[in-house]
Amino acid sequence: MALWGTSSPQPLLLGLLSILLLHPIIGIRLGIVRRPSPDIPVFREAPAFRNGDQCGYKNSDDIHVAMTLDANYLRGTMAAVFSMLQHSTCPENLKFHFLSAHTAPKLFSSIKSTFPYLNFKTYAFDSNRVRGKISRSIRQALDQPMNYARIYLADILPSDMGRVIYLDSDLVVVDDIAKLWGLDMEDKVVAAPEYCQANFTQYFTDAFWSDPDLSKTFQGRNPCYFNTGVMVVDVDKWRKGGYTQKVEEWMALQKRVRLYHLGSLPPFLLVFAGNIKAVDHRWNLHGLGGDNFEGRCRSLHPGPISLLHWSGKGKPWLRLDSRRPCTVDHLWAPYDLYYSSRSFLEE
Repeated sequence: MALWGTSSPQPLLLGLLSILLLHPIIGIRLGIVRRPSPDIPVFREAPAFRNGDQCGYKNSDDIHVAMTLDANYLRGTMAAVFSMLQHSTCPENLKFHFLSAHTAPKLFSSIKSTFPYLNFKTYAFDSNRVRGKISRSIRQALDQPMNYARIYLADILPSDMGRVIYLDSDLVVVDDIAKLWGLDMEDKVVAAPEYCQANFTQYFTDAFWSDPDLSKTFQGRNPCYFNTGVMVVDVDKWRKGGYTQKVEEWMALQKRVRLYHLGSLPPFLLVFAGNIKAVDHRWNLHGLGGDNFEGRCRSLHPGPISLLHWSGKGKPWLRLDSRRPCTVDHLWAPYDLYYSSRSFLEE
């Protein structure tokens, strides 16, 4: 400090200027020093991922993945996309479709700067389409309109798209997503891991089960719980079968009679449970975010894993930032592209 006080600033400034002129800012990562909006996090640029020699480049080789886009969950979305690219044999064949409640120029810019080589499109989702149909659930986060956007995939996505993988933003894929894409759906509209050991009755109220007409809903079916955060959807069959309207009918009834408490999941169960293509459980190790009230830590289930899903209240980026992570959160951390001021100082 004494040197600064006694030295003339002019030689120092000239010295700094000469350094800049002789060594133009090669080592400064200008791409990182950007903040598109106060409410949009800053992310590191991901590396380019290229196809292996066995990959094709025809439209029929494309793998379509749909996700919602929201500033609050953007960090999770980035990690999910990064994980898929990193584990894919043919990453250039992945086509991402992001649904947003806004025109999303800031979100679009953030994705483009983080993944310069990503093949993606954004679609505006009109929240008013569903806002009047939402009933209050056990957790406020479940009542956001974007949680219901998956119901309208078939209406929003291009009409020539036959199939799409829908994924939540609080997960990472640790296997080649092409394996999930290539499954035989056996003429079903939806494919997802089923959990038949779960107590299915708990997803609906006594008012539902005590009504003689409503309780016949699952007659002739063997209904099992499935998580709607990981689904393969035949959007062509969805359109032809008018399934958006069928889900909306249950939502409308829920507004008059309390049939369930868990947001957008139960109407999916009412329409599809017992009539989906069952997928191996490895493709949705869900519940890592804990329960819907306290988000307690949970352990991994035994067996192989292709997808880790932090469904529930606890999200890995929030627990890591609070320095109170669960053990499983460290499995998410390697895919986190968030560029915090702390990580800037550590480099």
